[in-house]
Amino acid sequence: MDNLDKQLLNLLQKGLPICEQPFAQVAEQVGSDEATVIARLEDMLECGLLSRFGPMFDAACWGGDFTLAAMEIPQHDFEMVNEIVNSFEQIAHNYERAHRLNMWFVIGTETAQEIFDVIAQIEQKTGYKVYNMPKEKEFFVGLYLPV
Repeated sequence: MDNLDKQLLNLLQKGLPICEQPFAQVAEQVGSDEATVIARLEDMLECGLLSRFGPMFDAACWGGDFTLAAMEIPQHDFEMVNEIVNSFEQIAHNYERAHRLNMWFVIGTETAQEIFDVIAQIEQKTGYKVYNMPKEKEFFVGLYLPV
């Protein structure tokens, strides 16, 4: 990671400009050009330095919903269940935890009812219970990790 990569990470953590050519505007701020900025972001995604680059939407504001879910999966079935869970387009942030509930993921849907539909389908396909943990209160945490 060189100085340009660090500048991009520091700047883009605070948001992407909303304009016709956001990457050109970012490039101007870091003394580069649009093609280089886009290529650097693609490189960081490809090598795993970034796991994701994209917008964060508040699904509820658009009529949708999201929830945190967890499952208790025996280690011998973990990969099989992981593949099934990840096959749903509504699943994000699926990860393993060292806990009795060892698989955690976020379900994001276009409607509130769809959450329950997805949970039912996962339970039917895997044979394991999904624990639904919807938010009770929302907090905004402005996380910024300078590089």
